[in-house]
Amino acid sequence: MRIALLGDFDRATLSHWATEAALYHAAARLGVPVELRWIPTPALGTAGGVSDALAGCDGIWGVPGGPYDSATGMLNGIAHARRARVPYLGTCAGFQYALIELSRNVLGLADADTAENASSSANVVITPVACPLPGRPRGGPAMSGADAVRVVAGTRLAGLYPDAANLSEEYFCNYETNGAFIPRWEAEAGLRVAARGGDGEMRAFELPDHPFFVATLFQPQRSSRSERPHPIVLGFLGACARGAA
Repeated sequence: MRIALLGDFDRATLSHWATEAALYHAAARLGVPVELRWIPTPALGTAGGVSDALAGCDGIWGVPGGPYDSATGMLNGIAHARRARVPYLGTCAGFQYALIELSRNVLGLADADTAENASSSANVVITPVACPLPGRPRGGPAMSGADAVRVVAGTRLAGLYPDAANLSEEYFCNYETNGAFIPRWEAEAGLRVAARGGDGEMRAFELPDHPFFVATLFQPQRSSRSERPHPIVLGFLGACARGAA
C-alpha cells in the first residue's frame, strides 16, 4: 500500500520520524507492506498537482508541521481525501487544517483560517490554546506532553481503542479548536465529535459517512511502539488495506 504523508518533511521534527515509525509498527502488526511517500504541500497548489501527487495512494496522513509551506496545498490535499473518499488521518496541524477545509469548502466560509497565520479573517476557526498544560517543558508549546482524553461512546474512534477509559495522549501544539463553530460543523458538515479534553474541548473528530476520516489534535504517533502500535494508526492502516483490496 502507498501512504501519502501530507506535509513538509523536516528531519529535525520528531513528529515526522514518529509518524513513519508508527506506520511501520502498524504495518508489521497487520502483516501488510507499506510504501511511504512524503508529499510537500507546494506540490498540491493546483488541481493538476493534487491528482498527480496523490495518484495511486491508498491513504493520506495530514502530518504535524504548521504553518505549512503552502496552506493552499495542504487544504487541497485534505479536500481530495474527503471528496475522493480516500482514508484520511490528520494529527495536530492535520486536524486543524481539516477543520479549515470543512469550513471553507462545506460551510462556505472562504476566509476561514487559523490564528497562527495572523490573517484578517472574520472566521478564525483555530485559536491559541486557552489553558496550557501545567507540566509542559520550559519553552515548549502551550500543549506539550500527556493529557487526559475522553473518547465519545459510539464513535468510530471508540471502536478502535481496546479500552477507551482513562486515556492519556501526547500533544505538541499551540493551537486548538474555536468551539463556537462546532454546532455548524455538526449540522452542516456532518462532523461528529469523537474525543474531548478534560473541560469538554474537542480533541478529535470524524466524518461518519466517510470510509475513514479521523482527525486528532493529539499525536498518536508519539506514543506508538513496535510492541504496542497505536490503535488509531492500526485503524487507519486497516481502512487503507480494505480500500486497496
